[in-house]
Amino acid sequence: MFDSGIGGISVLREMVRELPHERFAYFGDSANAPYGGKPVEEIRGLTCSIAERMLDEGAKAIVIACNTATSVAAQVLRERYPDEIIVGVEPALRPATLAEHHERILVMATAVTIELDKFNRLAEELSVASEIIAAPCPGLAALIERGVVDGPEMEELLERLVGEYRGQVDGVVLGCTHYPFARAVIARVLGDVPLYDGGEGTARQLRRRLEAEGLLAPDSQEGSVEFASSDDDPAVLDLYRRFFEM
Repeated sequence: MFDSGIGGISVLREMVRELPHERFAYFGDSANAPYGGKPVEEIRGLTCSIAERMLDEGAKAIVIACNTATSVAAQVLRERYPDEIIVGVEPALRPATLAEHHERILVMATAVTIELDKFNRLAEELSVASEIIAAPCPGLAALIERGVVDGPEMEELLERLVGEYRGQVDGVVLGCTHYPFARAVIARVLGDVPLYDGGEGTARQLRRRLEAEGLLAPDSQEGSVEFASSDDDPAVLDLYRRFFEM
């Protein structure tokens, strides 16, 4: 599994709950985080390089635990490695539009995710049932990457980014894997509204793919998690472990 940094750990936690006997190797590209404001070609290059290295090291499946990287590079990797299991995380737009109350759905995501055709095609498909409002959130992933998930700085940023939608939407899609770590503040800013993210669905998809290929770990195997980062500061790995245990 990999992400631009800390964010994918929100997906990793769902993976460990769903697949407790698997051995997970998590890589955070914190030296290049966040991806959301980078050019598409740079994101694609970073993503493909990490995935290719993991496959070379013998990974039986790759999880792109980053919405932006999935949007930019998942299809490229699937075409390049058609026999490998490559699972990406998607904004949980469909569950939000299938909820009982779904007239207006706010999607919080990086600018790159919102600008790509993949997101816009899905939003157009689902707009028959719901009004979908895209809200780019510059600076939010970077703040979480610094370990800030609550407090005045986070609340002020979220108020500026999405405060105008308080009481105006029926659901909120957290379209970046960093954002679930700020759930508490997002809920305070936007009020009593359901929050949706793609972590649980991604974990179920990985289980389905492993089962289909006969690659699920046996129940007798003890699961594990290993962390690595492109940033060699030991404090970064300490932060990964702290977020995993939140």
